[in-house]
Amino acid sequence: MSDNNTKVTKQETLSALRSPGELYVVMSGVTKLPFVKCDEDTFDDEVFLYYRLEDAKESAERLAEQKYLTAVAKLEENQLLPFYTGLYTMGVNCLAVNYGTDTQISIQLSDLVVRKNTDELQEGRKLIENPALHLTAIYFMQEMRRQEKPQPTEELKELQEELLAHYSKSTLIIAVQEDGQVPVLKLKNGDIYQPVFTDILEMQKFTKEKKMKTSAVAAARIPEILVGETKGVVINPLGVNVQLQVSRRNKPAADAQEDA
Repeated sequence: MSDNNTKVTKQETLSALRSPGELYVVMSGVTKLPFVKCDEDTFDDEVFLYYRLEDAKESAERLAEQKYLTAVAKLEENQLLPFYTGLYTMGVNCLAVNYGTDTQISIQLSDLVVRKNTDELQEGRKLIENPALHLTAIYFMQEMRRQEKPQPTEELKELQEELLAHYSKSTLIIAVQEDGQVPVLKLKNGDIYQPVFTDILEMQKFTKEKKMKTSAVAAARIPEILVGETKGVVINPLGVNVQLQVSRRNKPAADAQEDA
């Protein structure tokens, strides 16, 4: 999507996004996150924002015609900064403002919100985020749920391969209860999966007000820390909710001694 600067300028839009009065976002009914679309021309990964509820609803309806599950949510003023910064953890880089109207314009997220250097935190702790994995999971689930009975299309196969490649290189967050137990999720069919999280925001959705410790685990070591009869992991259960089957294995003796 190319910028339409005949009706509105970039600076006007940046100012409006910081204090919009009213702002609406098109949400995915699958991931419970903003709906994400890859622009065919620029390859920007973008979300759709509108100043008018009617325009946002029309956008959601257009996506629904393409079999995407969508909804519209209003962003309150105190939600704006957390919303914008949270897009970084999703791998989103662009805001499609008023897309489909005569005032549509694309704004790079980095022009609106600049993040501080997050490579190193206090005491040398690293911030755990996996935007590439998160983004691919979003695309995968949005596409898969377009079908009543999901079929292994070429696009889904490619997204699944990309997802697994990002997963294999990721470091994820696991939650540990105060008693040392790791929470698990039991599906309706009885299968048990262990939740893992791409970032702290997704973990906080799961833990809510409960006090839990966090631990960062490389994907390669997850088979060693699976508990009980778990069949695998579920990535961001209150978000993308992607289930991956992972075979459990015992921790190598050398590693066990090192951790003790």
